[in-house]
Parts: sequence; structure tokens; C-alpha cells
Amino acid sequence: MFAHQLVLINKTWIDKVSAAATDRRYSCLMATVRFHIVPNARANKVVGEHGDAIKIKVRAPAVEAKANAALRGFLAEELRIPERNIVLERGQKSRDKLISIEELSEEEVRRRLLPTANQK
Repeated sequence: MFAHQLVLINKTWIDKVSAAATDRRYSCLMATVRFHIVPNARANKVVGEHGDAIKIKVRAPAVEAKANAALRGFLAEELRIPERNIVLERGQKSRDKLISIEELSEEEVRRRLLPTANQK
């Protein structure tokens, strides 16, 4: 049988399976993907791959987190998910970023983003 794992939510111990249904922090699908960002571009677009990262050009400048906000909005639109499901984990002031994306696997993220890089 399955071993039950208990988690503490709001001072109450509940089964982790039940927690997943009520609390999105316990979502089963979450991708952690590396991105290489080029700010100040003419248009927001996926360029292709940059090593193991996905290279994306964004129109916003790299000042006052404008490029990060533009990146989150662009990814939400391209992946067809709410922007709240996209979290910048590392790279707030770098071109190389590590982003967590809830409700999608890494393979699904790459499938949705990379085919658009080949279209002109």
C-alpha cells in the first residue's frame, strides 16, 4: 500500500494527497528551466537554445526589473498559463535565469516554446 505523508497546514496535520488538492504549493507538476535573456530587443521572441538554456529576447530594458516582468508576462502568454505560476528563482540581475513553472513539466515547456523559434 501507499505510505501516507503528513504535512502541516494552518496548524493542522493533513495527508499530502489532500494537501495537493487544496494547496498549489504541493502541485505534482513543476518545471525548473534555465533561460538566457537578451534585453532591449526589437520584439519579444524565443530565439532558440543557448547551451542547456532557452534563449529569449525581450523588448524591455534591464533596469528596475522591467526585463524580468516582461519575461514573466511573455512566458505566461506563450505557455498559456497564469503569470502567478512563473517564479524567478535565481538571476534577478543576470541574463542567466532559473525559473520555476508550475503545472507544466520541463519537456512541455520546451515543446511549447522551442517550436516557435523555428517559425519566421
